[in-house]
Amino acid sequence: MVNNICVGRRKTAVARAYLTPGTGKITVNGKDLTEYFPTDTLLDEVRLPMTATETNDRFDAHVRVRGGGTHGQAGAVKMSIARALVSMDEENRGKLRPMRLLTRDSRMVERKKYGQKKARKRFQFSKR
Repeated sequence: MVNNICVGRRKTAVARAYLTPGTGKITVNGKDLTEYFPTDTLLDEVRLPMTATETNDRFDAHVRVRGGGTHGQAGAVKMSIARALVSMDEENRGKLRPMRLLTRDSRMVERKKYGQKKARKRFQFSKR
């Protein structure tokens, strides 16, 4: 039975976390967390909300994530789990808010402008 569903976003990645009472297992898109995110830094980032609230062994998280790259997806998963933990128990907000786990990182890729190579890089200027 699904108790809670929350959405997290980062860059162009969107994650939906389903929290259920369990043993602390996290699955992302049907795969185990260590299989989906290969590096230790991404694994630590995703596990951060549960370690901050000391709920590692109380809830299972089933996450669906799409869009973006691995780092953006990890940030989206982290935020969705943090929001789900807050909606499960409002006391978790006091632990997660100072760590900025509930704040949406609004930085996005700047668009490419016409007459330029990239967003800010220009074509080489020739005086003669």
